[in-house]
This record gives sequence, C-alpha cells and structure tokens, in this order.
Amino acid sequence: MSKKVQSDAERKRETMEKSLTQMGQLIYDQIQNREFPWIHMQSRSTDNIIYDPDERQYILGPRMIRRHSRNIRHIRPFTQLVWTSWFAKELVRLRKTSTLREVYYSARGQRDIEYSGQQESDNIITDLEVALNRAREDFHIFPEERLSIFGDLTIEFAGPGYEGRRMNLTDHPDGAMIGPAVTSSDFIETTADKVLVVEKGAMFTRLVEERAHEKFNAILIHTAGQSPRATRGIINRLSKDHGLPAYIFTDADPWGLHIAMVIISGSANAAHLRGLSTPSARWIGVNGTDIINYKLPTEPLSDFDRKRLTELKRDPRYVGEMWQKELDILIELDQKAELEAFSKFGLTYIVDEYLPAKLGM
Repeated sequence: MSKKVQSDAERKRETMEKSLTQMGQLIYDQIQNREFPWIHMQSRSTDNIIYDPDERQYILGPRMIRRHSRNIRHIRPFTQLVWTSWFAKELVRLRKTSTLREVYYSARGQRDIEYSGQQESDNIITDLEVALNRAREDFHIFPEERLSIFGDLTIEFAGPGYEGRRMNLTDHPDGAMIGPAVTSSDFIETTADKVLVVEKGAMFTRLVEERAHEKFNAILIHTAGQSPRATRGIINRLSKDHGLPAYIFTDADPWGLHIAMVIISGSANAAHLRGLSTPSARWIGVNGTDIINYKLPTEPLSDFDRKRLTELKRDPRYVGEMWQKELDILIELDQKAELEAFSKFGLTYIVDEYLPAKLGM
C-alpha cells in the first residue's frame, strides 16, 4: 500500500510539473517565433459564471479569453501569471508548499514583479488554476486556514519524508490539523458511517469531549466558519470515495445557511473547479424551525443579516422548498440563534438529545 500511495503521489506531482513546463514551453516557442506571447483560458467574468442545476453548482461557461502581452492592459497580469507559474513549478519540483501569503511576499522580493496587494496576487493564482484546469493545491499552494478533523479514519501520508507513514485521526485529542499533509494523504480505512461537519470550534471541542465520534460513529470536521476548499474537498472524498453521508451543523443565521450551501453546491468563486461540492450532504440545523420548537435564546437580526437573507432568497441554489421555508422563518422571526444556544438545556444536550433526533437515532 505504501508503495502505491507514494507512486500515486509522485505520478500526480510529475503530471503537474509537466503541465507547468508545457505552459512555459508554449510561451518560449511563441517568443522564438517572434510572436507576442499569450495564454488562452476560460473567462472568469461574472457573465460567464453559470449555475448548472444538474450538477447543483456554478460552472464556467464557454467563453474564452486570451491574456496577451501585446495588449498594454494585459502586460502586467500576463507577467504576474508567468512568474506565478514559474514559482509554482519550483514548488512542485522541489516538493515544497507555500501559503497564499508567502507567494505574495515572494513576488514582492522580485525586482520586476509588482502587486497592489494580496488580493491581486490571489487573483493571479486563480487565473493559473483556470489556465491549467487544476486546483492551486495541486501545485502546492495552500491557504493559511488549517482546521481540524477527528474520528476513526486511518490516513497514509504521501508528503516528502513521510511517505507511507500512517496515523489514525483519533491519535490526538484535539484532532488533526487539516493542512497540506492531511489534504494530500490517502484515506486507508474507517469504521465510521457518516461525517458530521460543525461550524464552530467550541462545538467541535464539545463533540470530541463527549466522544460524539463513537456515539454517532462519525468523522467530525470543524470548518471555523465558511469552509475552506481543502476541507470541502475532504468532505467530498469521504462522501464520494467512501460512501459516507455528510451532515452539516451550523448557526441559525444567513451565514450558517450559506456555510452549509457552499459545502453542498459550491461557490461562484470556484466555478472553474470540480470535486469541492457534496450535493448529497444535508444541513440538519440549527434552523428557524429549531428556534421555535426548542424555544432557543435568540438575538435580533442586523440590517446586514436581513440584506443577506434577501439575497439568499434569490440565489438559484436556494430554490428548494426546505431552504425557502427556513429563510422565510428567519425573516419572519427577525431573530437568529447560535449553536451554543442549546447550552440552556445543559452542556451535553446537543449530544444527548438534539443530534440523535436530527440523525434519526
């Protein structure tokens, strides 16, 4: 098994390095042929981002653009893209990783590469994803958010120096950090029959302390608010490759609903990627109906909350009857509730009563 994992990881690395090399070779050949170099890619403009109801996610439409060095408006982003592709190739070649922030500061260390700020750098990295049709994690660039996963899942590492080493995710009482090593590992075996995704760290800690992974035979995942792409990819892998249904547990407010929806149907910002959404995942609460049925402590909605609820009502991902109903309840109540609101019944009520009812146990 170790040799297979190492071989798969190495094959993936070699494929990525080859793609980046081919991109560089194309530009070199264009210059050798006395052409202004260019790169062809799908457009990421808002009018080319389409919601596909069959896939239940946003995708990029058919319109293509050419990032051309002959166009004076394109020279800056074209140069940035070429440098970023070189930097990514070095990461892959040297088997190293980098955060988005490190890419930005590495660029600032180059005399001829300029960025107005972190966001411009991040946008160029997204352009490289589109040009290569690969996620940034494939060329070893990761966000700084590193969250947690806990439960009976044995993984086998594929990173340099750790190839073939195994770890069970119950080995550490705080869970394993979801970083590059876990993201790129092979999932060997699990006795779990579900995934329980929770928005907040305090509730994740509560579930671990109360041994919810055993009580519900679940793998626990903490998203710390909106779920980063690496975490959504892990949820997708556990659901698709291991047949584990995923249940999402968030605050009862527009932001909690959207955390769940992005896990289920993806985001417009990642319309150029696949494997980050889990359409079969279920949002089990906390919702407006729970606020009423459990008489939960609440707080009033802010103007920002109300505006966001109105936006979600129009979002094509929320056309389902259940989603519209829960949005309407929050609007009518003009209130919101947090996961911690169940503490009014006792610290263990969530594990002892609420989740068993929601999971049909």
